[in-house]
Amino acid sequence: MINLTTSRTLLTALALGSALMSVAHAGEMTGAGSTFGYPIYAKWAEAYKASSGVSLNYQSIGSGGGIKQIEANTVDFGATDMPLSPETLAKNGLTQFPTVIGGVVPVVNIPGVAPGKMHLNGKTLSDIYMGKVIAWNDPEIVALNKGLTLPATHITVVHRSDGSGTTFIFTNYLSKISPDWKEKVGNDTAVAWPAGVGGKGNEGVASFVKQIRGSVGYVEYAYAKQNKMAYVLMQNKAGQYVAPFAANIQAAAAGADWAHVPDFYEILTNEPGMQSWPITGATFILMHKTASKPENAKIVLKFFDWAYVNGGQLATSLDYVTLPNSVTKLIETSWTQNIRDNSGKAIW
Repeated sequence: MINLTTSRTLLTALALGSALMSVAHAGEMTGAGSTFGYPIYAKWAEAYKASSGVSLNYQSIGSGGGIKQIEANTVDFGATDMPLSPETLAKNGLTQFPTVIGGVVPVVNIPGVAPGKMHLNGKTLSDIYMGKVIAWNDPEIVALNKGLTLPATHITVVHRSDGSGTTFIFTNYLSKISPDWKEKVGNDTAVAWPAGVGGKGNEGVASFVKQIRGSVGYVEYAYAKQNKMAYVLMQNKAGQYVAPFAANIQAAAAGADWAHVPDFYEILTNEPGMQSWPITGATFILMHKTASKPENAKIVLKFFDWAYVNGGQLATSLDYVTLPNSVTKLIETSWTQNIRDNSGKAIW
């Protein structure tokens, strides 16, 4: 038989355990989606947990998966590199805001070709991905790479196998450059690829390119940098061959007019400018306008508020471009206007 003292001790322990579980739950947020944004979200989450004790459980499953999970309300936020149209957002009761801007980068595995030595333009890249150019010594590639010794190695095209915002940015660029690509393949998070093998996530594409001799793929620049991959110089709209460095991504983003586009619906591929990296895009967060779990939503907003104020150096270290203060102020105003609890009260 349990005596009164023991009973009180057990009740106290149970109450304390319940309180600790409540604190632990309140100290975690959940998100899913973009592999393009994953490197910086992981960095931010690590630093934020160290300063606040709040952790992030993030599934790097691709933008398509992130959109599905937030629509199903199984996570606190979704992450996508394909901004949703104002009509789609309204239909699903969602709001979106950008976090950082980055570059999608063609990467190659060609013996003897170092990072930044291969030159490509949009037409040739499109022809490679359509299966029209099938060897690295094809005259179309050779003409762009005078002085670079290119082998007769067969080109293995690597693309995403999952629904991907990185694919959206990449195919959006190719659709702007190549009428043939636009007509036959198109622009979406998933397309019917004319050639190649598929890898899951930026991680999967990077892994395949590293393993397959003669391959070409496309990944977010942080993956190319971290894996020391041979990135390609791309010809931009001004005719210049540029590298996917932060200054060139910033140049592409300079014309973004966030204040005058509804729901931050901005696509940044093939932008003008002598320095502009042509395959540039922002990555976005999706949240419900009416939060079923207001406290969770507030935790998420506090995290991204912290990231805008304190996360710039971490973003720059991965060659992302941070948003100007004027834009982050617009974003936080949108939180106040758009994200509310069930009673209609603003959460931020």
